[in-house]
Order: sequence, then structure tokens, then C-alpha cells
Amino acid sequence: MYRIARVISNNFVISKDEDNQEIIIRGLGIGFHKSKGDLIPEEKTEKIYRMDTPKQVDHLIELVKSMPMDYISVCTEIIENVQLHLGKKLSQNIYVTLTDHVCFALERKKEGLEYKNEMLWEIRNFYHAEFVEGKYAVATIKEKLGVELSEDEAAFIALHLVNAELETGISDALSITKMIEGILKIVENNYGITLNQDSLDYGRFITHLKFLGQRIFKGQTMSKDESDFSLMIHKFTQDKYQKEFLCAKRIQSYIKSNFGHMLSNEEIFFLMVHLRKLVNDKD
Repeated sequence: MYRIARVISNNFVISKDEDNQEIIIRGLGIGFHKSKGDLIPEEKTEKIYRMDTPKQVDHLIELVKSMPMDYISVCTEIIENVQLHLGKKLSQNIYVTLTDHVCFALERKKEGLEYKNEMLWEIRNFYHAEFVEGKYAVATIKEKLGVELSEDEAAFIALHLVNAELETGISDALSITKMIEGILKIVENNYGITLNQDSLDYGRFITHLKFLGQRIFKGQTMSKDESDFSLMIHKFTQDKYQKEFLCAKRIQSYIKSNFGHMLSNEEIFFLMVHLRKLVNDKD
């Protein structure tokens, strides 16, 4: 049982959890004619939002004050189903970022305004699972709210999901997508092949690149013992991995030139391992 700390609207109130952290509780009419200190009936509690920071709580409060409750409810349903489908933990900030984006998209749709997503192909191909969830979200919005959003919006939603998985900003998520596109071009040019996007090793390589991008844009590095990995790289290049080493060095140069990050020997080594698996059936 929770007590009201502050009423936001008829359907949203603020309370405190067992750790004395602010939470936002949604329920039909739970704030109507209520005051600080009143108990919230458990049967009226539809959703409890536990955000990661006080700033996120403030941002969500701003949203629920200004957006229709059915918009908020549908976005929450989408997020919770996406987490079940993907089997991944998403940053709690997704309740702010995705809800804000979807609500704005719905308002723009009413005005006859739709944005073209210039990264549609990349998002659809590099983040296939998230794009499928974006299409599911668009279908849910049509079913629940009667508004049909475009495939471009499905890709925008997918990018918000990627952002929530990696806990990066949306601009960083776009940069990571562009970085992956550049790396894949280097790989195909280096080996003179067209990569099989349906293969398991391709999916693993994309996942590796996503988290490589996350480390780069968070200013993190992977370098436990440079000398050990330098020796391992030397051994691998002596054992028919010369093409992988050359390709990894080209990727290192590309990332340094375009994103200002120098890959460590450890990162080079793991790129070589992934590259070997990725193109092994092309040898």
C-alpha cells in the first residue's frame, strides 16, 4: 500500500517506495479529490514507474501532465511487451524517451506531418529484432488508438529501443549505426564478398559492433593487458589470420579518423576472431 506524496493529475500521483525513492503511480481516478497522505487502493494501481534518476522522474511528470492518458498507457504497454519479446533489460528512461517520441509523432500525424527516416535501411538491417518491435509498436498504436504511423516511425521507435539497450543518447545511437555501416563496407571491400545478413555469425558480429560503439561513445576502452593481446595477435597473424589482421587495422584507422577513438590490441584481437568466423565460409 502506497501513500500519496503529491497529486499530478486525476490519474497520476507521486509516492515513495520502500527505499524512499520517488515513484509515479498510474490508475484511473487515483488522484481525483485526493491529497498528500491519502492511501492509494491497491486495486486501482495500474502501473508503477520506477525511474533511474530524479531528473527522469521530473521528465515523466512533465509528460503525464501534458499527454492524454491513453497515449501514456499504450506506450507503457508497448515498452513492457518489447522487454518480454526481446528478453533484454531496457533503461527506465525509455518510458520518457519513447513515450515523448510516440506522443509527438501522433500529434504530428494529426497535422498531416510525417518525418522521413533517412536511416531506415540501416536500422532495418542492423537492428532487425528492434525493427520488428518497432513494427509491432506501430501495429499496436493503430489497434489501440486508431492512428496509422509509417514504417519510418517503426524505425525511429527501433532506434529508441537500441538506445535503451545500450544506454546511450539518441545521437550516439545514430552515430553507432553509421559506424557499423562503415565497418561492414570495409569488411566487404577487404574480402571482396557480400555478407550474408541472415547468418548467425553476421548477427553476432553486429551485436559485437553495437557494444563496441557503446564503449567508444561512452569513452570506455577494452584493454586489460596490451602486451598479452599483442602476443596473441602476432601468433594469429602467423597462423593464416593475415587478412583478418589487415581488415581489423583498416577498421581501427576508420574509427580513429571518423570517431576519434584508437582501438586497443584487445579490441583488435576480438575483431579478428569475429571476422574469421564471419568470412570463414567464403575462404
